[in-house]
Amino acid sequence: MRLLHAAVLWIVATVGRLGYPGIVALMFLESSFFPFPSEVVIPPAGYLASRGEMSLVWVIVAGILGSLLGALFNYGLAVWLGRPFLHRYGRYVGLTPRALERVEGFFRRHGEISTFVGRLVPGVRQYISFPAGLARMRLVPFCLYTCLGAGAWVVVLAAIGYFVGNNQDLVAAYSRRAFWYLAPALALLCGVYAWRHRRRAGAPPE
Repeated sequence: MRLLHAAVLWIVATVGRLGYPGIVALMFLESSFFPFPSEVVIPPAGYLASRGEMSLVWVIVAGILGSLLGALFNYGLAVWLGRPFLHRYGRYVGLTPRALERVEGFFRRHGEISTFVGRLVPGVRQYISFPAGLARMRLVPFCLYTCLGAGAWVVVLAAIGYFVGNNQDLVAAYSRRAFWYLAPALALLCGVYAWRHRRRAGAPPE
């Protein structure tokens, strides 16, 4: 816990010193395969915004931009290197064959919208871009869904940091609570998307 507190203090100092480019860089790491949770990046920036040292709007914009860049990085790796390489070497960055199989299954079940939903699911958000890249998902919807999903989570975390402050225990508690509040809406969204997709697929050609 002491180590985490020290890390949060370092992140607050780093973001305060580097400003919005620092948020972009840290969220790029969080959105790619590096084990760097957004819960220790965006809330401290929201806290700095509450003190008038940053703009909450630009904190959110920088967070979304960094998330998109990290997602595009993973997408590009999947397109360029392919599944065999990810199976062989992904374990060294936390992407085990089992984890890749799990996110691929998530992508197959929910289709393109999984790039939106996956950004809000712990343990999935860092890796959902890999199956999108392997499936050669179109870039425009990939970027759109990624920005929407990442944006929703960044807004939640920025608001938590803004109103809760630099208390990491409260930030963690409210982050978990926020996810469970979002879960029913995500399940409903996936159901509606799947229903519409099946209905469109079953419609007779014009």
